[in-house]
Amino acid sequence: MRFEPGWLEQSGADGVSLGLSELLWYQRYTKVLDLTPRMPIHSKLAGTYLAKSKGRGMEFDEVRHYQTGDDVRTIDWRVTARTGKVHTKLFREEKERPVFILTDLGSSMQFGSALLFKSVQAAHLAALIAWHVKQRGDKLGGLVFSQQQHFELKPQSRSHGVLRYFHALTEVQHTIQGSRGLSLNDALSQLRRLVRPGSLVYILSDFAGFTDDGLRHIRAIRQHNEVTCCPVTDPLDLMLPAFSSGVAAVSDGRHTGYIELDSTALRQRYASQQQTQQQQLKQHISQLGCKWLPVSAAEPVLSQLERKWYG
Repeated sequence: MRFEPGWLEQSGADGVSLGLSELLWYQRYTKVLDLTPRMPIHSKLAGTYLAKSKGRGMEFDEVRHYQTGDDVRTIDWRVTARTGKVHTKLFREEKERPVFILTDLGSSMQFGSALLFKSVQAAHLAALIAWHVKQRGDKLGGLVFSQQQHFELKPQSRSHGVLRYFHALTEVQHTIQGSRGLSLNDALSQLRRLVRPGSLVYILSDFAGFTDDGLRHIRAIRQHNEVTCCPVTDPLDLMLPAFSSGVAAVSDGRHTGYIELDSTALRQRYASQQQTQQQQLKQHISQLGCKWLPVSAAEPVLSQLERKWYG
């Protein structure tokens, strides 16, 4: 899937702010995702996925010997006639699976050195997932947050659930001051209370400020759900520019320091440190049985997903 240099403008985006038009634009590209469940569905509601439980659903599963209490309407008369023993048909019931998206639009995500802010790329990925959820007929819910504002969204179906999520994305992205914000660890704790067993969960964040508490919440969520973690990175998160020079001011939000950008040793040390940090995060997440889907803010998300799913 190739994109012309002006694709951002065509989608109504500028890479920094966030508007409804660019989120609506992704509706036509849902085929680059596959949300087919990899674990049994526990929801008791009807839906479009095949569950492990047996019953009178829409999809034939197998034939077995008739047992006392079986519905006589499910007797397979062909197999019964051929074997001389009564057999009954079993079906796999179709179930619904809620999908929850946690989207981090916090201060560390409000940065981009190439194509997009990380927060905008996370919103684009969330939009793509949301449209796919609608297409599958599932319910969409989740959490959108920053340090200033957050929205907790219980699962809703059809376009209403999608548009409500998009409203939350744009509201949080544009909120500059507020007192209803969350940290990533707090958001994961809140998501843990919101998620229903048997759900699919997407976590979209750069994982800045992620601690053992956050890992504990993901472990608890993963016990009864499928979890995909999508670390969103910018090129400067991973390494300093090769031909940079001069002095740069850096800050952790409380203290400010200065670094010499033309130092080869510094660039190597920075790249090694960042690579180690990413590898450790991936290892911790993978050990919990979660999927790992890294996304760069320096390239269209559709191009990245197409390579991952279709090689």
